[in-house]
Formats: sequence, C-alpha cells, structure tokens
Amino acid sequence: MKPEVLTHSFRRDNCRLCGASDLELVLQLAPTPPGDHYLPAERLKETQTVYPLDLFLCRACGLAQLRDVVDPDVLYGNYIYRTSISLGLTEHYQGYADEVLRRVSPPEGALVIDIGSNDGSLLNCFQNRGLRVLGVDPARELAEQATRSGIETLPTYFSMELARAVREEWGPVMIVTANNVIANIDNLDDMIGGIRSLLAPNGVFVFETGYVVDLVQQGILDNIYHEHLSYFSVKPLAGFFRKHGMELINVEHVLTKGGSLRGTVQLASSGCPASRSVNDLIAVETNRGFDCPETFKAWAARCDEMRGELVSLVRNLVARGKTVAGYGASVGVTTLIYYFDLGSALSFLVDDNSSRHGLFSPGYHIPVLSPRVIYERKPDYVLMLPWRFSEAIIKKHQTYLDQGGHFIVPLPKVDVI
Repeated sequence: MKPEVLTHSFRRDNCRLCGASDLELVLQLAPTPPGDHYLPAERLKETQTVYPLDLFLCRACGLAQLRDVVDPDVLYGNYIYRTSISLGLTEHYQGYADEVLRRVSPPEGALVIDIGSNDGSLLNCFQNRGLRVLGVDPARELAEQATRSGIETLPTYFSMELARAVREEWGPVMIVTANNVIANIDNLDDMIGGIRSLLAPNGVFVFETGYVVDLVQQGILDNIYHEHLSYFSVKPLAGFFRKHGMELINVEHVLTKGGSLRGTVQLASSGCPASRSVNDLIAVETNRGFDCPETFKAWAARCDEMRGELVSLVRNLVARGKTVAGYGASVGVTTLIYYFDLGSALSFLVDDNSSRHGLFSPGYHIPVLSPRVIYERKPDYVLMLPWRFSEAIIKKHQTYLDQGGHFIVPLPKVDVI
C-alpha cells in the first residue's frame, strides 16, 4: 500500500544553518512514512502518511539537508528506539564519557546535561563517575523509564525557554552533550542559543552526529530518513557556531553509525585554543568537493544504477517463483524498502530485536518476525537490509546457507551469497 502524501509537515525555503535560500536538490529518494512507525495488528487499518525524502545542498555554506520537516510530535511522541539495544553503543558511551572527562576535568558534583538522552545510557556513565546528571527527551515513556532507573529526565523538547528554567533551578552546566540529536533539530538557532545560556564560563558542548563524507563515500542511504534533517560536515558547523558566539575547538572522526563527527564547542570568550583538527578536516572536505552539488549528484547517479540492479534481481527472483524475505526492521530499513520498491516483493521481515516481533512495517505493513522463522519457512533468499552488519549476521546464520538458502547484500554493491 502506498498512501498519498498528506500534511503534518512544512517545507523550509532557506538553510537551517546560515539562512541562505540557495538550496539545490542533489538526491531524491522515495517518499516514506516515518521510518520507525512499525504498527501492531490492531492498527493496520490506519492510513500512514508519507513525506518527501529529498536531499538539498546549501550552495552558500555547504550543509546537506532535508527541506521537508515532519512535526516532531509525529516522529517522537511514541518513539520506540532505545540506545541500549543498539549494537556496541553502550560500550561506545563508556569510552566517550572517559574521553570527555579527560578533556574537561570537571569538579566532582558538576552538572552534565544530555539533550535527547533516550534511556539515559550516556548519562549513566557520567553519574557513575561522580557527576550530577539531567536528561532531556521528548519521548514520554522513555523519559519516565529513565527517571525511574535513577537518571532524572525531563519529558520535553530542549529549547531556549527550557534552558533558562534549568539554569535557574540547577545552576550553570559544565558539560552539555547531544549525540545523534543536532541532525534531528530544525530550529538549531534556538537549540544552540539555549546551550550557550546554560554553559558555565569554562563549560563545553560535546556532540556526535553523522558525517556526510561517510554517508556519501560508503553509500549509507539508510541513514537518510525524516528524523535526520541535516547531514553535517565541519565547514558549515564551524561557521554556524561562530555566528552564535561559540567556537568549534576540536573534531574527531569516529566510527559510530557508519561514520560520525564528535565535536567539542566552547564559548568564544573561553580562550582555550582550537586544535588543528578543525581546519584539517575542512581542508579534506573542500578538496573532495563536499561543498559542491556535483559531488552529491554523482553519488545519486551511482545509487540509481545500483537500485536498478537490485530491483531487476529481486523482480526476476519473484517472477521465477522464489520467495524473498528481508532481514532488519529499523528506521533505515524503511528508507531502503521504499527506495528499492520492495513492498510487494518481501514475504516477511525478521529482526533480532524481540520488541519488533509481531509488528508490521511502515506503509507496506510487512510482518516482522523472529529470525527463527527463516528456518521454519525457508525462504529462498534473505535480503540483508542492515547491510553494514552483514558479515556478523551471515556468520550467525551459516546454517541457513548450509540448508541451501541465499543472502542478498544490497550495499555498497549488490552481492548474492
């Protein structure tokens, strides 16, 4: 089923970082429902709205971004993703907290605030090291669960208004973190203004966000979905923070989620010298053309070529009477199912996360089942939608191959195993 495009969104006419209106379309994906809106059986009669998924590049500052903004209450009101279930992320946060504390050296009892704190996994690492912590997350159920577990979490959106109230009640903040969050915020001026008002004079804002260089070079199409409004590189971020009286003083390229940036930002008045990392990465981005539409359009052409190859393969298999299932039921899987037009081709999906079992995929309503169903129903082919984890998943299901099954890996090139 492909519902019509409806409302509950708006289209920006300017860049969310620099405000320029010179935005050029560089990649057009199929419109989809919100990618994480998997439904229980009793809600299958509901019409699920689809929204455009078009990537634009600001020719003024170089930010890649979606112009179509879905109402955050639609996306996050009943958000079901939990940090603690993401493979390796909890361990990543242990090292993250250690590194931030080495850099900042806050006194015992200093305050750490995490914006978009989810289930409190990161804040728990800081709390275990003797710091006060406060989470902010609009997903009500998650926030309540985190608070019950000992990580006080405000069930709301972060804003300048909230920042003023928090500072009045809790005092200045030594460390503000936001991980895989700033890409999800449309009004970044308000967010950064709020962070600036929270920080102690020697405080820092530390963020992690997806890196557009990795997105393009590794072909991570499944990281493009409605929650991700911006696809950052260092150059536009550095200019944006300067506009707000802040300074990006360090950036690191980390491996999280297929490739991310970890940035450290201070008040411009703090006086701590910036590392060479900022200018070094800006130079790399410029040399590789990541402020030019042509770079993205060349990637889009490669994606379309690969899409044609996979669509032809799957349609041929179905025409021959072969059964094809899909592995994975994440938010990014929705992007791939729509982009590759797989809605009528996949008999079912399986996922390792048991909380997805018994649900149905956004829009097409493909049932999500336990991986053991692969051995019960014995599909001829299983399409590996979480393709970056293909090696580990295939190793785990070697028995399926031994029994005559086949895996299809769609990215970064189509491969049948």
